Amino acid sequence: MADNFCEALRKLKLTEADSTVDSLEGCLDCLLKALAHNNVEASEKIHESGTLKMFPGLLSPQSSSTPKVANVIAEVAKNEFMRSPCVEAGLIPPLVQLLHCKDQEVLLQTGRALGNICYDSHTLQAQLINMGVIPTLVKLLGIHSQNASLTEMCLIAFGNLAELESSKEQFASTNIAEELVKLFKKQAEHEKKEMIFEVLAPLAENDVIKLQLVEAGLVECLLDIVAQTVDGEKEEDIAELKTASDLMVLLLLGDESMQKLFEEGKGSVFQRVLSWVPSHNHQLQLAGALAIANFARNDGNCIHMVDTGIVQKLLDLLERHAEDGNVTVQHAALSALRNLAIPVVNKSKMLSAGVSDVVLKFLKSEMPPVQFKLLGTLRMLIDTQAEAADQLGNNVKLVERLVEWCEAKDHAGVMGESNRLLSALIRHSKSKDVVRTVIQCGGVRHLVTMATSEHMIMQNEALVALGLMAALDLGMAEKDFESADLVQVLHKLLSDEKSAPEIKYNSMILICALMGSEPLHKAVQGLTFLDVVSKLRSHENKTVAHQASLTEQRLTVQS
Repeated sequence: MADNFCEALRKLKLTEADSTVDSLEGCLDCLLKALAHNNVEASEKIHESGTLKMFPGLLSPQSSSTPKVANVIAEVAKNEFMRSPCVEAGLIPPLVQLLHCKDQEVLLQTGRALGNICYDSHTLQAQLINMGVIPTLVKLLGIHSQNASLTEMCLIAFGNLAELESSKEQFASTNIAEELVKLFKKQAEHEKKEMIFEVLAPLAENDVIKLQLVEAGLVECLLDIVAQTVDGEKEEDIAELKTASDLMVLLLLGDESMQKLFEEGKGSVFQRVLSWVPSHNHQLQLAGALAIANFARNDGNCIHMVDTGIVQKLLDLLERHAEDGNVTVQHAALSALRNLAIPVVNKSKMLSAGVSDVVLKFLKSEMPPVQFKLLGTLRMLIDTQAEAADQLGNNVKLVERLVEWCEAKDHAGVMGESNRLLSALIRHSKSKDVVRTVIQCGGVRHLVTMATSEHMIMQNEALVALGLMAALDLGMAEKDFESADLVQVLHKLLSDEKSAPEIKYNSMILICALMGSEPLHKAVQGLTFLDVVSKLRSHENKTVAHQASLTEQRLTVQS
């Protein structure tokens, strides 16, 4: 074998000068046998002999040897150490040209060769995209959809290329959605469906392609798969159900595709997805709740869904998962409720339906994603709802948990939402009792820290809440304001040129409120507030300038 192989390499080198087709074919057959016997060793010898440099000249669409040359390249490029030498030998351009060939064997071996050379290299894959292989491969898939090997080659190539962001625009300009859906409808085998799913998932991240897939009828295919596999116990049924329902949710992340499927709440797709929520299957419950959360991305959809009783379905689902339930389902159902609670008209309806009572059952959760959505849902519900804010603000267990989560330094989202809800309870209730509950539970220092947040909206929410505390019960808040260095924080906010006008305005309002406390008044006098405030009288924002004049008068009178 070794002697024959070396002889074949020697003869191959002569082919450029003078050789018959038969001797070239014989040499290539010998190389393929050697590669099949010991690929690594044979590849090394091919590399050392310099044979690779001959291959570009042998890759001619007219030559009958071309499939075998491409096959040799494909086998050689299975080895990582051979991929760079293949690129250096200039094999990529002639291989890409061969994708326009009509011979199916040439196409198959060319596809394998390109796939192996560019495997795991984003740089080389990007080069192929720039050379226009995507439209070519999509066309091939349409022409040769009956050829299982060629179809598989195209799917593997799509799977690799679709991972690159730069490919999405090219894919979107082809009829890939139509071709994949057509192919999908013909598949009976689980493995083939899985291959197509692996291409669909990265492609469906693009909003244009999402809509194309919806228009090509992918949703109906996915719904059929769900119906066929929902009661299946085989591993492949469970896998298909998960992939199909996950992909369905992904399609709903695009605004246009989502609205097309919603059809003003009358769409059959929307109705079928709703029926997943009360299902006995956890995967479907999860997908159903996530689908509702996606449909609830605009006010009109939210109002329609609340009016048609979706809230009760979600509450029933949460009740089923309240005790040691499925965390992903809890998270998804809370996400849906949070989105539904955004329109003002929905808040009182959802509160009347008992949403806050069910949500509070998850206060004991130790899972940050659930905690985060729980907090967001309550914050949305009490926005502009004084009575609900009052009721929740007097719930000691809730406020204690919020104060605890305000220290969740490992989970910035939970920490931020806890602070925001704590502030919202005070701002929306404007209740002395709520202020006292927050003080007693140790929430003041967190609100003072929140006033120094890098997010202006959070700073502002904190300052308004602190201002209400000072106005409603300064005597009780006094010690906590002192120990949290509130006066020093306000001085810093007013001195900082980067502070937004709202921050400066609310900081001055708060300073005026603090003057009613002797120790805090002293702290104010100990810092250069008059200098800072007098500079703000010429501030470009008229409201800030006006408040600066009032604050300066107050500080002067009480100094």
